[in-house]
Amino acid sequence: MKHPPAPPDLETIYSAHEKSITQAVANNAYRTYVQTAQNQYEHWEKTRYRAKGKKLDPNAVWFMIAMQRQLNRQTLPLLVDKDDHPLQFWLTDESQRQLLLIDQELAGRLSSFSSTRLTKEQKEKYIVNSLMEEAIASSLLEGAPTTRKEAKQMLRNQRRPKTIGEQMVVNNYHAMMFIKEHLNDNLTTDLIHELHRIVCEKTMPDDQIGRWRKTEDNVAVVDSRDDEIMHTPPDSDQLDKRMRRLFRFANKFWNQSTPFIHPIVQAIAIHFQFAYEHPYCDGNGRVARALFYWSTMRHRYWLFEFMPLSTKIRKSAIRYGKAFVYTEQDHFDLGYFLAYHLRVIQLARKDLHDYLEKQMTRQHEASKLQQQDGRLNPRQTLIMHFLRHEGHSEISIAEHQSRQAISYPTARSDLLQLNEWGYLTMRKKGKKQIFMLNES
Repeated sequence: MKHPPAPPDLETIYSAHEKSITQAVANNAYRTYVQTAQNQYEHWEKTRYRAKGKKLDPNAVWFMIAMQRQLNRQTLPLLVDKDDHPLQFWLTDESQRQLLLIDQELAGRLSSFSSTRLTKEQKEKYIVNSLMEEAIASSLLEGAPTTRKEAKQMLRNQRRPKTIGEQMVVNNYHAMMFIKEHLNDNLTTDLIHELHRIVCEKTMPDDQIGRWRKTEDNVAVVDSRDDEIMHTPPDSDQLDKRMRRLFRFANKFWNQSTPFIHPIVQAIAIHFQFAYEHPYCDGNGRVARALFYWSTMRHRYWLFEFMPLSTKIRKSAIRYGKAFVYTEQDHFDLGYFLAYHLRVIQLARKDLHDYLEKQMTRQHEASKLQQQDGRLNPRQTLIMHFLRHEGHSEISIAEHQSRQAISYPTARSDLLQLNEWGYLTMRKKGKKQIFMLNES
């Protein structure tokens, strides 16, 4: 990915285009363009072409965009770039709307799930599945040499990883479980090093795990497609001090202080700043994304546990990278990364809603099956739906155990009963028992 062009200096623009800017401020076409651009948090890279296409002066448009942001920005305490410029942001109308929807739908007492008839088992099953999807997507985003299907089967069947790519997936899954256990703990150097050890176990040299990078490690963020250096992190001799500042920011409940900082803005800022510091030789992106979950769930946004955001990030990896670069490039303005992240959350929220609707349909079908055969328990009806309607040809005991978040004996009993009653047939695959639909 090529570096985008840096936004022009405002003083230079004003000196060269004063007349055009003065006229633009009073022009409805310019004001309409600026309003739309702000809600999308448009960067100069896009403005210079879009404005020209609408027969507007790009320099005048950008001056209006940049000045409005400058006048409305709020500074984030403790987080600074290499030159000590503070991280700052402005909540546009669209950002505020997205934050309101997050507060209404994803915080508190699992309101979206409480309004459905999902059982405790079904909720636990969905959490397990979401954590698996997040672990897989976060690994693939970092270039793990495996596929989603292979990785999912490995986790479901509790198979030992055979490749570095599979090891990355297992590590990320364990990392997500680790942060859930430490929601009430403050971030410290020891805690973050332990998280890094989990993320990077058996995937990088032992002497690089669980310690800050050193000068001789020569760490930089490079686009693997063209070897372009996208980011050079702060000097390693500043890391102790800079990470302590990040921990202070992350550990604070800003909703109880002045100035108020929305918890989701805080979590997104933690994600960005950790990646900016790039404190380790490798694994920084995976740790940064895990910390986002730690922060949101720590502030009681429980439904984020049901939303594998990295699946959406992976589908828009170029925009993800550009959001980092734009922020670093344009006066450390988090607005770019904030707008991108809120869009990802919006898409993941929709997936969650779609799942709930689909789950209610499955429950209705399962209820009909139970009425036809009273011997079947709810888990067994879901097995039948899994094999009949979800494109799967077989299921193992370990996979059923993982999907339903139940014990191995319970999973085994469910499948053996279905085999005994003629719904499934059983065969051996190596040492494993595999169950398939009995087509007869």
